[in-house]
Amino acid sequence: MTWLQLLILALIQGLTEFLPISSSAHLILPKEILGWRDQGVLIDVMAHFGTLFAVLAYFRVDVARVLSGLPDLARRKLNTNSALALNLIIATPPALIFGYWLHESGFNVLLRNAFIIAITSIVFGLILWGVDALAKRKKNMDDLGWMGAGFIGVSQVLALVPGVSRSGITMTAARLLGISRTESARFSMLMSLPIIGASGSLALLELAGGASTRGATLTQGLFVALIAFIAAYVSIAAFMKFVTRIGMFPFMIYRVLLGVFILLWLYGIITF
Repeated sequence: MTWLQLLILALIQGLTEFLPISSSAHLILPKEILGWRDQGVLIDVMAHFGTLFAVLAYFRVDVARVLSGLPDLARRKLNTNSALALNLIIATPPALIFGYWLHESGFNVLLRNAFIIAITSIVFGLILWGVDALAKRKKNMDDLGWMGAGFIGVSQVLALVPGVSRSGITMTAARLLGISRTESARFSMLMSLPIIGASGSLALLELAGGASTRGATLTQGLFVALIAFIAAYVSIAAFMKFVTRIGMFPFMIYRVLLGVFILLWLYGIITF
């Protein structure tokens, strides 16, 4: 791939990973519409870890809270920090288990097509907006509880279908439970840490096992990681600053327009 293509892919990964518009959908579309070849496992690994470190950097205080709460959790001492750690532990396994099953069964490849992306972008975009508009209560993460964490964790399984959006569906679930927009976004992004870490590590194992790099070099990988990190950090900061004011309506509009555009392209009404 050219440096320009790598730049575009890194920007897409970074800017869309934590917005409720589905980064996986946006990463699939350039290959589908523009005919780009697959970027290879090395680029996937570096893009994943670039966004991972962006979350760690932005939410460093929350990450420190989780880490400090783990010893208390091990001693069965419940406080705000250990409760947050427990909720993240409860919310994580469903997506990890089903994600691994999809990867091993090969069904994840079957799901990566433009028609599915179009439908899920529209449907789950409308659901995101509808739930956000109707949600009135404004609880915070400390009010979530283990059942709520489990519910959000199960909802995250739906994000394994491209176009659903991991951040979108988890924020939808949190809003349905009455969690405020800001706190829903915060918990969703903290939930991303084990998921992104696991998917990046799986790709790293594939790379170690001889998976194709498509000719990508380590220098190109580091370039992608840096761009993805910067783009993701900026995206997170902007989203957390404005989400309370703008709500989910603009993201719903974008998702619907994206889905309609893909359908028009699939049926030959729009051509390139």
